[in-house]
Amino acid sequence: MTLLAALLLLAACGQQGAQPTAGEQTDAGGGDGASQAGGQEILIGGIFDITGGTGDVGAPYAEGAKAYFEYVNAQGGLNGNPVRLIDIDYAYQVPQAIEAYQKLTQQDKVIAILGWGTGDTEAMKELIAEDKIPYISGSYSENLANVEAHPYNFLTAATYSDQAKIAIKWFLDNWTEDRPPRMALLYNDTPFGRSPVEDAKAYAQSLGVEVVDEQVIEVTALDASSQLLNMKAKNPDFALIQQTWGATSTILKDAKRLGIETQFIGLNWAAGEGVIDLAGDAAEGYIGVIIHALPSEGVENVPGLAEIEEYLKGKGKTLADINQKFVQGWHSAKVMLEGVARADELTGEGVKRGLEQLKDFDTGGLGAPVTFTEESHRGTKYVRLGQVKDGKWEIITDYITYE
Repeated sequence: MTLLAALLLLAACGQQGAQPTAGEQTDAGGGDGASQAGGQEILIGGIFDITGGTGDVGAPYAEGAKAYFEYVNAQGGLNGNPVRLIDIDYAYQVPQAIEAYQKLTQQDKVIAILGWGTGDTEAMKELIAEDKIPYISGSYSENLANVEAHPYNFLTAATYSDQAKIAIKWFLDNWTEDRPPRMALLYNDTPFGRSPVEDAKAYAQSLGVEVVDEQVIEVTALDASSQLLNMKAKNPDFALIQQTWGATSTILKDAKRLGIETQFIGLNWAAGEGVIDLAGDAAEGYIGVIIHALPSEGVENVPGLAEIEEYLKGKGKTLADINQKFVQGWHSAKVMLEGVARADELTGEGVKRGLEQLKDFDTGGLGAPVTFTEESHRGTKYVRLGQVKDGKWEIITDYITYE
């Protein structure tokens, strides 16, 4: 049995309700802009969650990635070559992601892929290495950061574990009481949800922070009352949230209704404008890990937003029409295509070498500077923190780390 066949069998057995074929495919980067670039067409794959369980953040992320390809072609392509993103909506189903990967690599012959989820990226990491396909995922799982085991996975932002450690250290550094602070963890029962949990607990305990509770809340949860009442009984001072916007807003609304005063701190997919849109005034005071720029920060504070603003203007839109996850997708695509631009040959191995040339790659503040080497594909360990004040996100730290 081949590795691909084994993966398909395991995924089908381990995920109920999964469809056996890949989802809807679209192409980004064509149109009038592509005609300005007349060289060899460069094909990149995209495996996104647009309609599945994490589509609340996955759809704008995919939109941002596709937009960057359109923007590059409108500027004349990449070193004179048109670029095309062949993307597939896998609806957060691991078997569909594997089917999509097979099509993109074997039929479409893409040289690199922008992926999405933790479960699917981790399931395919050996296959990605075997096929020598550079893979930048929307997942920042610590399990993907081992460059010796997974030499073709690249992380463009701090891992979930690093994000959790930074949040814990920041809270402890700002703690003013004589006793140690108490921490809880709220996460969903998926590889994404579980990813930072053990590292966060171990790090907290190493600093003397008491880990008093863990609660599992599904990523699509519309009610978290029972879990929050259990947590309330343990009286944590702060709670880390590893969710997306939907479940996070459920947690915040139920916590307000139940009179819970715990300080909630969400990792990156639990932060952004969608939390305010869904939770309303229950989001007030909420803290989030901000790994990419908010459009509301403006071009004057984030020069990298100028490209996005230019692109949107051509669509009759402004920065007010997008959210942070659009910026995040744009950023991932920008890093990927920078690696392609530096490749010594248009193959997976060439793109890998191109990405490994990036040193403090500055995207104009869209994210922390990214560095890849042959020894490390962990692009950065830095994040900012933001807090909801008067119904808007306000950045409350510079880029910080835990080390």
